Amino acid sequence: MPLDWSKVDSGETEPLLRPRDIYAAGPRPWAYLRHEQGEVLDRWFDRRTDRDVVIKQNTGGGKTAAGLLIAQSTLNEGVGKAVYLAGDTHYATGQVREEAARLGLATVVDPRDPGFQAEQSILVTNFKKLFNGMSVFGVAGSSRPTLPLGVVVIDDAHAALTTVTGQFQLFIPREHKVHDTLVAMFASELKDQAPKHWRDVQAGDYSALVRIPFWAWSDRHQEVMDLLHPHGDDETFKYTWPLVADVLPLCAASVTSRGVEIRPPCPPISTIPAFTNAQRRVYLTATLADDSALATVLDAAPPLLSRPVTPGSAADLGDRLILAPLALNPALDEEAVRRMAQQFAHGDRNGDGVPDSKPVNVVVIVPSANRATAWKPYADRTHAANTLEAGVKELREAEHVGLVVLINKYDGIDLPNDACRLLILDGVPLPLDAAERREASLLPDSRFRVAQGIQRIEQGMGRGVRDREDYCAVLLMGAELGLAIRDPRRLDLFSPATRAQLRVSQRVADMIAGEGLPQVREAIDACLERRQHWLTPSRRALADVQYEQVSTVRAEAAAGREAFNLACVGQYRASADRLQVAINSLEDKALRGWLMEQKATYLHHLDPLAAQNVLATAVMENPRVQRPVDDVTPRRIRATAVQARAAAEFLGRTYSDGVQLVLGVRQIFDRIVWGDEERADDAEAAWELLGSHLGFRSDRPDKTFKIGPDNRWAMTSDHHGIIELKTGCTTNSISKDDIDQLGGSVRWHESIDPNVRAAPVMLHPSSMLHEQSPPLPGLRVVTPSKLDDLREAVASVATALATGQGRWADEQAVAAEFARAKLTAGALFATYAETARPAPA
Repeated sequence: MPLDWSKVDSGETEPLLRPRDIYAAGPRPWAYLRHEQGEVLDRWFDRRTDRDVVIKQNTGGGKTAAGLLIAQSTLNEGVGKAVYLAGDTHYATGQVREEAARLGLATVVDPRDPGFQAEQSILVTNFKKLFNGMSVFGVAGSSRPTLPLGVVVIDDAHAALTTVTGQFQLFIPREHKVHDTLVAMFASELKDQAPKHWRDVQAGDYSALVRIPFWAWSDRHQEVMDLLHPHGDDETFKYTWPLVADVLPLCAASVTSRGVEIRPPCPPISTIPAFTNAQRRVYLTATLADDSALATVLDAAPPLLSRPVTPGSAADLGDRLILAPLALNPALDEEAVRRMAQQFAHGDRNGDGVPDSKPVNVVVIVPSANRATAWKPYADRTHAANTLEAGVKELREAEHVGLVVLINKYDGIDLPNDACRLLILDGVPLPLDAAERREASLLPDSRFRVAQGIQRIEQGMGRGVRDREDYCAVLLMGAELGLAIRDPRRLDLFSPATRAQLRVSQRVADMIAGEGLPQVREAIDACLERRQHWLTPSRRALADVQYEQVSTVRAEAAAGREAFNLACVGQYRASADRLQVAINSLEDKALRGWLMEQKATYLHHLDPLAAQNVLATAVMENPRVQRPVDDVTPRRIRATAVQARAAAEFLGRTYSDGVQLVLGVRQIFDRIVWGDEERADDAEAAWELLGSHLGFRSDRPDKTFKIGPDNRWAMTSDHHGIIELKTGCTTNSISKDDIDQLGGSVRWHESIDPNVRAAPVMLHPSSMLHEQSPPLPGLRVVTPSKLDDLREAVASVATALATGQGRWADEQAVAAEFARAKLTAGALFATYAETARPAPA
C-alpha cells in the first residue's frame, strides 16, 4: 500500500513561538539565519512582553525577515492580529510579501481578509492605511469598530515618521471655499504679529509664512470649528479632519501663500486606538543614535526606546567607500564630477572617452527638481514620485540602466548589488511644510536639527548596500555634505558602523587630498573591483564595531509629548509644569525659547496674562518666537570695534581646520540660489551668516521683530547695511513693490537708530528699476554676476587663511586678506554691488 504522506502532518502539535524555530521549520530560503538576525530575534523574544521595542540593525541586516518572523511568532502565541507596516504600497505588496513567501509565511493585503481576521495571516500594508481619518482599523469617536491588534511591526520606522506626521496635518488650499473666510478671521492679528511677512504672503511669496497667534486661535477655536466642520466629508478634509478636530484649540495654524496649515504639536495618536492599544509595537530602524521622534510622533515609551535590541556585532554592513570631492579639493569642478559619474555609468573609468570596464548603474539622489536640472545632460533616467516605482524596478531587474537621478527619495527604497554600484548624494532636503520651515528658522543650529540632517544623509547613503556582501562607492556632493563628514560635532551623530567606514575612507581621502579627479577615479575603481588593498582595511575597520546599547531620547522631546498628552485631557497646568522641568535642564537658549512658547500656548487656556509673561521671557531667549501682545521694542545693534578682530574670533571658534573653513564659506554661497522661491529663507539665513564671517554684527529683523529688512549688517559705528534679498525673483527689473519694501525698511531703521546711516542694499537678478519704481537714494544692487565676484573673493580669503594652521583666527592675517579682497566695511558694497539704474526712457 502506498504511503499516505498527508497523515504524517495531521497530528496535534503546539505552535512554534520562537522566531528562530519558526524559520527552521519553514522553507529556509537560506541554510541558516544570519548570526545577527538570530541574535536580534532571540533578544526580542526575551523582551516580547515589552509594549514598545526598537530593533536596530545596519542597512541590509535582514530587518524585514526579522519583522515578519516576529509577527508570525505573535500570531502563534495567540496574542492577537499581526500587522506589518511598510513605507509604500509597492514595497508592502512587492518586496515584503515576496520575503514572507520565501519564509513560508502567509500574508494578505486586505484588512477584511478572513485569514487576517482569524489571526492566521499577517496583514502587510502601508502607514497611510492605518493612520488616517477614515481608517478601516477604526477612529476614536467614529461608528466604525476598532480592530484589536496583537502586534504592529513598523518597517523603517524613522522614515515612517514624516508620513505619519503628515497624516495628522490639515492643509486648506487657497482655492478651498473656506480659505478666505478663515484667513480674514485673523487678518488683523496676522498683520500686527508680522506686518512684513503678512505682506509677503498676500503678494504670493512662496517662502513666506505667518503663524496665527496662539491666543487668537485658542480664543476663536469654536468659530473655526463652526467654519470647518461642515466640510469634514470633503475630499480635502476627510482623511485628516477626524484626527485633529478634537485637538483644534491646541493646534498651530500657519498661513502661507498656498494655504493654511493646521497642525498639532504632536500627532494625537490616540485617535487610532488600534495602534494605541496594540499589545506589542515593534520598530525596525537603522542604526540611528537619536530615537526621540518615536516618542514625539508615535507616543512610544522613552524608557523602552532607550534600550534597543541589537546584534552583538555591527560588522554586518556592506562595504562602502565614502568620499566628498570638495573636502578632498575645494577647487574641484562639480560639473567635472558629474561628467565622471556619467563615464563610470558607461564603462569609461579613466575618462579618456573609450569604455574600458564594465558599465555600472550610478544612482544620484537630489533633494528637488531644481537640483536635478544640473544632472539633465548626464542622466539616462530621472524619476520623481510618479515614476519612482517603475524606475527602482528597472534598476533592480534590468541588466544595466546607466545614470539614474531620483528626486527626494532618501529612504524607503532598496538598490541591492548591481542596481547601484556608485551612489551620489547631491544635497539634502529642505523643510517643505510650514511647521518644519518655522522650526528650522527658529532652531537653525540646535543639535537635534543637525542630527535630523545627519539622519537623512545616513538614510540616503544606505540605499546602495543591502547586505554584508554588497558594496558600492558613495560620493557626497556640495559643501554641506563635505562638512558633514569633516566636522567632529557632526561625525559623532553617525552610527558606529558608518563612522568606522568614514574613518577608513578618510585615510584614502588624506592620501589624495589636493589632487584631481584621476585619483578619485582610482579610489572608486579600487572599491568596485574589490581590490585587496582597499577591501582588507575596509573589512578590518568594521570587524570589531559594536552597536550602541543605549539610544538617546532627548528630555525635551519626551516632555513635549507628555505635555501634549496632558493638554489633550485638559490638564493645562500640569502640561506647562512638565515643559518647565525640561526648560530648566537646557542650556540651548534658542530651544529654551521654543519650549517656552509652547508652554505659553498651553498656559493660555488657564491664565492668559501668565501666558503673555512667559512669552515675553521666551522672546528674550529666542527672538524669533511669536511676539507677545505687548510687543518687545526692536533693538539696535552696534558694530564691532574692529572688523578683522571680530571676524578672526568668529572663524576661530567656528572652524577647527582649514578644510572646514573653505567648505563652510562655500556652503554659505551654495545656499543662495537664484530663481528658486523655496530657497529664499535659506538665502536670508546664509546672508546673515556671511555677515558674521566678515566680522559684522548681523541679524534678521524681519524674523526677530516681524518688521524691518531681511538682513541688517552693522558695518561701522555710523553705517549699517539694510539688505533685502530678492533671490527668488525672475524679473528683469526691480519692481515698485520691492523698492517700497526696501524704502520702508530704511525708514524703520532710521526710526529706531536715527544717528546711524542706513545704506540700502538689494540682492536682485537685475540692477535696473522698473519704469514705475521710484528712485531710492544710495541703492546698491548685488546682481548674480556681482555675487559671483563676492563668492570668489570670500573663497580666496578662506583659501589663503587655510594655508597655515590657525591663520583664520589671527586678526592681522584676516585684516590683510580683507583689505586685499576689498571686503572691508568701506569697500565691500562699492566693489561687489552696482548702482541701481533707471528704466530706459
